[in-house]
Amino acid sequence: MLMQIVLHTPKWVFAVFFLLLWLGARQLLTNSVSLTRVTLMPVAMGGLSFYGVVSVFGDSLGALLGWAAAAVVLMALVLQRPVPATTRYDAAERRFHVAGSPVPLMLMMGIFLTKYVVGAALAMHPELRQGAVFGLAVPALYGAFTGVFAARATRLWKLAIRTDAMTANVRAA
Repeated sequence: MLMQIVLHTPKWVFAVFFLLLWLGARQLLTNSVSLTRVTLMPVAMGGLSFYGVVSVFGDSLGALLGWAAAAVVLMALVLQRPVPATTRYDAAERRFHVAGSPVPLMLMMGIFLTKYVVGAALAMHPELRQGAVFGLAVPALYGAFTGVFAARATRLWKLAIRTDAMTANVRAA
């Protein structure tokens, strides 16, 4: 059955998979990233996550609230953690220097695989869409991914704001 699912998967899905795999694998290495990229990645991944919910549940208020609630909860939890000690922000270049991490890769693959598995499950069992557990679990999972992505970016933005403020104070003194 698994082979049938893979064989009936459109080819573009594999291209998206390898693109996300490549983007995520790049995050495993120490890197220098711009403010723009720090912002665009969670926006793009959050958009894919939101699309995953809407593509399955339409404009169901319960599904959208489940997605939003999970995003807020996970964002609040991750925001309690400090950025890694090796993370630096260069105010002059407006770039972050970050250590490699498997987290972005896991989040990207999580969103992709959730979309893929949910799509395959619904193709075989459309009645799942009406199930309470499915209706709670899928939006919450997508929301969790969104919350972690958003919190990681927010922590970096806070670092940039603090660094810019310290730089301005030093110049003023």
